[in-house]
Amino acid sequence: MKLRALSNRIKPIFLSAVAFVAVVMFALHFASAQQKEIVWTADERPLVDQLRSLRGLADDVRAAATKDLALKIRKLPPTENKLRLAEGLAGLSTEGDFGHATLQEVATTLADTLRERPVPWSEAKSSAAGNNAGATRMPADPYIELASLARYEHVEVSPDTNNDEQFRAAMAQLAADDLKRDHPEFALKDLSGKTWTFSEMRGKVVLVNFWATWCPPCRKEMPDLETLYQRFASQGLVVLGISDEEANKVEPFIRERKFSFPVLLDPGRKVHEMFVVEGIPKSFVYDREGKLVTQSIDMRTQKQFLEMLGKAGLK
Repeated sequence: MKLRALSNRIKPIFLSAVAFVAVVMFALHFASAQQKEIVWTADERPLVDQLRSLRGLADDVRAAATKDLALKIRKLPPTENKLRLAEGLAGLSTEGDFGHATLQEVATTLADTLRERPVPWSEAKSSAAGNNAGATRMPADPYIELASLARYEHVEVSPDTNNDEQFRAAMAQLAADDLKRDHPEFALKDLSGKTWTFSEMRGKVVLVNFWATWCPPCRKEMPDLETLYQRFASQGLVVLGISDEEANKVEPFIRERKFSFPVLLDPGRKVHEMFVVEGIPKSFVYDREGKLVTQSIDMRTQKQFLEMLGKAGLK
């Protein structure tokens, strides 16, 4: 969130944790084009309140609360609001390590909701203004969210879901995005003005982390990135934090927290686009040959980062 998905598919200038979750809940893909007010039923309102409060819970409590919410949402009648809740929960469920069983319940709820209430394809227009001939069908956001859980969090989906045309298209889109991220080539300047070129880091294990100062999950995982950088730098680990914000926002944030890993600036978002980053935080780990070995779709704990680095040979 992810300020992904949602979380990660809108970019606020600055949002507190509570305000951000409200945006996650109320600005999903399925909100009316006329921005009409969403009316929650008496059964839905408590679930909205619980969803908003998830980020304020300790991780062990949050895991149980997330699983419980998934089961409660699943019991709702198949309405547009149910889909909002199911997708909103999916977007928050990957902000850390809440256990595979929890993610499985979240994914099952989202898959069941989409099966009950299928969503139309999205339409990506060609760049030519007014030219409808270039319109292309794209899988809708909830299918991308579900496919992300299946591809990157390794949850299981039913045969019905696997046979769904939009889900298959979403899985294919994610696979294509991963190909774009393999052996990338970019050069960005850090806060001191030094240029970092990816190809020149061959022989190093590189963790590329996309983040922003306004992103609560990003802020939560950054101390762990610093700890790992200090631990493994002598073994060839390079951590590159990439932000699309201006230096006058990023530099004070980094200085106050005394982070020492390189922080690169991408104000034009060219590298974000190269990596197909639509939501943050996101992290990518490359081995010493520059090959993408693993990635995260959301915030990771230190334990999860260690597992990722292990796939590149760091122990």
